[in-house]
Order: sequence, then C-alpha cells, then structure tokens
Amino acid sequence: MEQILTSESVNIGHPDKTCDYIADCFLDEALSQDKNSQMAVECAIKSNHLFIYGEATTSAKINYSKIARDALKKIGYKQKFKITKVITKQSPDITNAVQKKKLCANDQGVVFGYATDESASFLPLTIEIANKIMRVYDDFRQTNPIFFPDAKSQVWIKYVDGQPKNITTLLISVSHDEKLPFEELQKIIKEKAVSLILNQYSKYVDDNTKILINPSGKFTVWGSYGDSGCVGRKIVVDGYGSIAHVGGGCFSSKNATKVDRSGAYYARYVAKNLVANKLCKKCEISASYAIGIENAIALNIDCFGTNTISMEEIYDIVNKNFNFSVQNIIDELDLNRSIYKQTACFGHFSDPTFPWEKIIILK
Repeated sequence: MEQILTSESVNIGHPDKTCDYIADCFLDEALSQDKNSQMAVECAIKSNHLFIYGEATTSAKINYSKIARDALKKIGYKQKFKITKVITKQSPDITNAVQKKKLCANDQGVVFGYATDESASFLPLTIEIANKIMRVYDDFRQTNPIFFPDAKSQVWIKYVDGQPKNITTLLISVSHDEKLPFEELQKIIKEKAVSLILNQYSKYVDDNTKILINPSGKFTVWGSYGDSGCVGRKIVVDGYGSIAHVGGGCFSSKNATKVDRSGAYYARYVAKNLVANKLCKKCEISASYAIGIENAIALNIDCFGTNTISMEEIYDIVNKNFNFSVQNIIDELDLNRSIYKQTACFGHFSDPTFPWEKIIILK
C-alpha cells in the first residue's frame, strides 16, 4: 500500500510558538525558586499587545512583564509591547484534589506517546525533517538580519507498506526584509537551509522531489503583526506531526502535576524504550487520568502488529519497568526543574537531552 504522509513545523517567531515560549519561561522562573509551583500562566499576542493570564500558586516572585519583554527581544521583536496581566491563584478545590498524601493528577484527560524505528530520533521521519529544517533556518537567520524569526516548514513523504521511501515535497516559508528580491531569497534559503537538510536525507531524495520556497511570494509582515497567537495552538507540531493520536491538551505553561504534559512525556518515554529495546518497530501508548487520582485509570499499548514478542509479554514488561503514577513520573524524570523553555520550539520529543528521551535497558 502506498500513502503520502505529511508533517509541519513552525519557528519561534510564529505567534503561537512565541506564546508557548514565553509561557514556559514563566514556568522555568517559578520552578527555579519553588519546585512545587503550580503553574498555568499563558499568554496571547496580537500586534504590539501581549495579554498574560492564568493561574499560579507559588512562593516564587515572578516579574512577568520583564520575562515577557526579554523573551520578545530574544526572539527578534524590536517594538515596545503593551502588556496586560490577569493572574490568580489556582482554585483551592483543585489544590485539595492534587496535594493529598500521595500526589494526584491535576486534571483529567488522555495522553499519547509514540515511537518508531524509521528515524534515529525514534520519531516519524516527516516531523523529524520538518523540525530539523526549522532549527537550521533559525540558526541561519540569527546572524542574517534580512531574515526574520517567523517561519514554517512542511514535509511530504511517500510510504510503501508502512515504510518511508522518498520525500515527494519539502516546503519552507520564511519571513524576510521587503528589499530582498524573491529570486535571491529562494537561492539563499535553498543553499543555507534546504540543501543542508536534503543532504542529510539523500537516500529519500530523487529527481521528482519538489522544493517549495515561499510559495505565497512575499512574507514581509511577520509574527504578531501578520497573525495572532496564543499558547497551545500547535499541539500536533509539538508532538508527532499528524502521524500519531493527540490527546487534546497542550504542553506549554503547565507544571508536571498536569498530566497533559507529564503523562504525555512519560508515554513517549515508554513507547520509545519499547522500540529502542527492539520489542517492536513502532508503538503508541495511551494513558488516561482522572483529577484527584494518583495513577492512570487505563493504559493501552498498540504495536501495530510489529511486536517481536506477544502483546501479553509487552504489557508485563511495561508493568515491571514503568509506573504511570503522577508522583513517580515527576520523580523518575525529575520534572520539577527549569527545563521547559527549551521544549517550546522544534518539538517536545526531538532533543536527546530531555529526560523523557533517555533509553534504558528493560528487564
């Protein structure tokens, strides 16, 4: 069977990603002062207006405006922003449901984790390539002021019998100075970004591979001046790029008692280790939680028929090696640390230094 699968990625100057990054900067600052901070402070952006809102129960002293302005400057904004803040403490009803004798889930929900052996990162090849081209572009544009931080990529790959065969199309759109001629832009981006990535994946490139660079033409109005943004609107980009299921809850802004984030990280950790230990070629883990309950209510594993041992043995191995309780997830992955702003762009599962990406030997 042949099918074409696709994934996209966006750079940090995309207004949704900008908001994700700022929110995770807030979280990191809170955790640096108070590791037990309960945080869900988000933001929305349009033009030169930034709205900061949400809940924070923490002993940390957080200068939200300064953190936001520093982040906007680092991203590449030169404008002065008007900031509005509406922040309250977490509802005591939720606090009492979470902070019991044993730590409990801060919300209900279902989370998914996925892994495949089709790439070195154990991610679907489509999202791995889409994220990589954004990383390469971001490195390039930071020393080339005629290019701006808002950018998007998309990768189409033909699969035959479930295996990637060739890249059919690669698209990249980048924001730029209006004085830059379109033909020169295409030449520069092909040389400094596209070719570097395609050379890494040359076995998937053929004479029919199409390259689309700024297919809309000019892209001179960027970021919050060309679009609006808010936290959590790129959850497919953050995960597996349309290849796997999505639970529905976003990651950024949330501390680890919120299983939308920590549970999804742990599900990825388990799925990746099953594939890395060659117990299957691809795997999707789903876990569902209830607020005020310490452990997952249900756990499901799908190896898509690629398992090398029985599914009963797979479940036994997972139960022996992993514990989906909220407290264990936080302790095992050491999640009460300031590690989150680096997750906000280029995917939450693309960096081998993230604790949920480590590979262990299963018993």
